Amino acid sequence: MKALYDFIVEPLGERYANKIKIGDKELVLNTNIENHKFVNSIAKVLSTPVNIKTEISKGDILLIHHNVFRRFYDIRGNEKNSRSYFKDNKYFVSIDQVFMFYDDGWKSFGDRCFVKPLQSDNTFVTDNRKKNYGVLVYGNDQLEKLNVNKGDIVNYKDKREFEFVIDKELVYCMKSNDILINHGQQRDEKEYNTSWAQSS
Repeated sequence: MKALYDFIVEPLGERYANKIKIGDKELVLNTNIENHKFVNSIAKVLSTPVNIKTEISKGDILLIHHNVFRRFYDIRGNEKNSRSYFKDNKYFVSIDQVFMFYDDGWKSFGDRCFVKPLQSDNTFVTDNRKKNYGVLVYGNDQLEKLNVNKGDIVNYKDKREFEFVIDKELVYCMKSNDILINHGQQRDEKEYNTSWAQSS
């Protein structure tokens, strides 16, 4: 069974990633189905698109958009699956909903890239993250051609903080054209991370 232009996937684990283990106890972080931050974004590929050539294969693991597995309430208050739902815990995923794939480590897909925030040195703000500033941790071919490489400190466009936790690190997913300035490998900056990212 294959789709012409979509991947067919199933969630790796549950549809919602809203529980963590603390010792031998399980803590429920969220009970609201509409909160996108707790929707599982990790999927296993069941089949690849027929009409699109891709380096992703059946059985690979993907990082995808949170709306694929998300449930919602319609105007009558009935709980519904997303438009991506196919049947029997299987979902269609379009090419622009795929952000990364796993192949001996995570790799960004297409024009996606991932930036880790930097620690702010401003003691008068409540958010400890430096605004629109970070370290490129997962680049792509487009950025490499522009000599923007992993480990470079970059500025990015406003409101591009699409958060994921990858390998217990908070990162922002964005596109290549969201990167505005490359500051190179300056290392006087501190990388930002949180205890909640370490525990997930």
